[in-house]
Amino acid sequence: MLIHRLILKHAAKVWRKSPGAEVPTICVGNITVGGTGKTPHTEMILRLLQEQRPGVQLAMLSRGYKRKSKGFQTVQIDSSAAFAGDEPLQIKRKFPAVGVAVDKNRVEGCKKLVEAGAGMIVLDDAFQYKKLHASLNVVLVNYKRPIFEDSLLPFGRLRDLPSRIQDADVVIVSKCPHEMDAEEREEWRGKLRLGEDKPLFFTTVDYDAPVPVWPEEADHRYIYSKSVILFSGIADDSALRAYLSDTYKIVEVLNFPDHHAYGKADMRSIAAAVRKYPTAALLTTEKDAVRVLDCKKVDESVRKRLFAVPVKSGFVEEADAAAFSQMLSRL
Repeated sequence: MLIHRLILKHAAKVWRKSPGAEVPTICVGNITVGGTGKTPHTEMILRLLQEQRPGVQLAMLSRGYKRKSKGFQTVQIDSSAAFAGDEPLQIKRKFPAVGVAVDKNRVEGCKKLVEAGAGMIVLDDAFQYKKLHASLNVVLVNYKRPIFEDSLLPFGRLRDLPSRIQDADVVIVSKCPHEMDAEEREEWRGKLRLGEDKPLFFTTVDYDAPVPVWPEEADHRYIYSKSVILFSGIADDSALRAYLSDTYKIVEVLNFPDHHAYGKADMRSIAAAVRKYPTAALLTTEKDAVRVLDCKKVDESVRKRLFAVPVKSGFVEEADAAAFSQMLSRL
């Protein structure tokens, strides 16, 4: 464990001295393995940038976790999740005007995006990439699993030293309750050991109405069902289950590994649950829906009843939203 800590400390020193890209970059990262909400925060940042800079070509660069393609690849709306990775493909489909690319080499990836005309790049999960120092580093901490109560892998879920929070330009505590008083917010600053000059914001998780995964085949009447079957392959589905429980009776939950690539056996299990509960709607996450669309054979009953629940992040306080927006505008 001591050797592991020394390696992480060395990587952080290299990162601090690393150069930036040719254009402004915003890194959305964390210190924990999964579960902090990087994708909805990336989407939130892209929406803000589109409002602020209508004349700037925006781009998003990801390594494309678990993709089967190699090297630098441009993501298109009709790409597959196997080719692009689920999160980059989800973002491309929601933000078609944004240039989305995947590359394990973030330095080369940024160069190629700039050559293609990008004027600003959002970097997904690049806080541990030691060869590139972003213009603005946004680091997320899960409200329900704070880093000060966690341990380094393999004993906990920390992928990096807790002290690296000090390298962040902005710290966001994600998945917070919708109401937090000033005292609790200050307690968080103290427990994270952040100085008063370090921007600290708090965001919540919200959901939009379910949307059909196969719009041409969907039977929208199932949305009004009183019961649902939920399946997902994400790090933490507790917030989604709590949200759905307010409206539906969850009759069955099928959990898969994070970023799971669905196969024939998985789709048979899902179809079996659909047959078991003939009046229930079938719900999943946006990321899972992207991966399910890669499956060549999906039962008609699943296509008809499958809806994805869009997730989005928003600030607890309007003052936080305004302050964060101002930080982006100064880049």
